[in-house]
Amino acid sequence: MKNVELRMKNEELRMKNFVERWVMLAFLLVAAMPGFADDRQGRIQIGTGLLYERGLDLTVGYEYETNYHHAWEFFGNVYLKWDECADCKHVCPESFWSNYNTWGVGAAYKPCVFRSRNHHGNLRLGGSLGSDRDRVLGGIHVGYEHSYALRKGWELFWQTKCDLMTKGEDLFRTGIVIGVKIPSK
Repeated sequence: MKNVELRMKNEELRMKNFVERWVMLAFLLVAAMPGFADDRQGRIQIGTGLLYERGLDLTVGYEYETNYHHAWEFFGNVYLKWDECADCKHVCPESFWSNYNTWGVGAAYKPCVFRSRNHHGNLRLGGSLGSDRDRVLGGIHVGYEHSYALRKGWELFWQTKCDLMTKGEDLFRTGIVIGVKIPSK
């Protein structure tokens, strides 16, 4: 019994460290991005959400806005899928952290399709490359993002997203993400 508990704690700590390392790497990449010489806005973007079926998504990225709210996004993503534990018949730490996890890095082009005074909407079209524990994964990302302007360049956003993943446990991931964009200048 103690071996099982010790193994569960070790696995939980290993997965937490895995997620923390990738989040820190994404933050370092975003912080190391050089400033641009023009007057357009660059923003650090942090978003999290729930995806079908039993998925949790965390995305950290850098968004560079061009003319008329069109934008490029460079992102790092961590995905966690939980499941019910076979022993205890509910979601426990082992079944939450150890079921299926992926990470990826990618880019997306976001053409603006709707403009208004303090908000705008963009399509989100992109691709990514990453891994789970065993193999390399590729992804095609399609969705819609709507952003609301706040003071001093900050923005709130929500996304509906659909990801087509190759060679993964999930072929389609679809859901809703909410987050914040922080000006980098």
